[in-house]
Amino acid sequence: MDDALLGAELEDIEATAVMEQPEDSAEEVEPEGEAQPEVTDEAAGNAGAEEAAADAPSEEEEADRGPGPGADLTDEQLEERALALLFASPDPLSVGRLVSLLERPPAARVRTAIESIGHRLQSAGLPLQLRGIRGGYMVMTIPEMGEVVGRLARGPAIERISPAALETLSIVAYRQPVTKAEIEAIRGVQAGPILRSLVDRGLARVTGRADVPGHPLQYGTTKDFLDRFGLMGLDDLPRDAELARD
Repeated sequence: MDDALLGAELEDIEATAVMEQPEDSAEEVEPEGEAQPEVTDEAAGNAGAEEAAADAPSEEEEADRGPGPGADLTDEQLEERALALLFASPDPLSVGRLVSLLERPPAARVRTAIESIGHRLQSAGLPLQLRGIRGGYMVMTIPEMGEVVGRLARGPAIERISPAALETLSIVAYRQPVTKAEIEAIRGVQAGPILRSLVDRGLARVTGRADVPGHPLQYGTTKDFLDRFGLMGLDDLPRDAELARD
């Protein structure tokens, strides 16, 4: 069986699969080599937000461009559009950025719309408020909802499986029970750290020990593997003929 084809097929199945970030909890696999620092989604998001803020046009720059189609909007239309932008944006929007997104209405009208939005949210009795933050504005939940909203952060973070982990997982799926040495012989690289990651994520498990000198650990897939890849059982894995057709 062509292992490259196996990995490619599982990569197609994995297109919608997400996994919990690993914790250093599995003891069956010994780590090999030092872990490399990773750029987290939060750090990347913060960097992107800072770059976007730096590139956002100032009020003076927008004023220099003169009025645009947004100047023809009524006060109600301007307020509605500004609220939609503030609600949808994951980052604070400055007055200059709003002027640009609203197609250059006068900055004074945008500031008036922002003030009106703040008053409307406050008087509506909704658990939302307009907050000025990092040089811009955001629609946020009120402090009283902090405990409730905080529950969202208690769920597991998710990430896609890496190509290297997917290749290792495909070998485990088709060759199980399989030892680390057998996986390394197929892939040509060390498999210890990736195996531990797969075990930590609940996609692989230790099934026993091989009846060979040293009695190395053997690995197989888990029920979570079947769930996350939408398989009823291992019999649903593509066979040689199916992979050859693809």
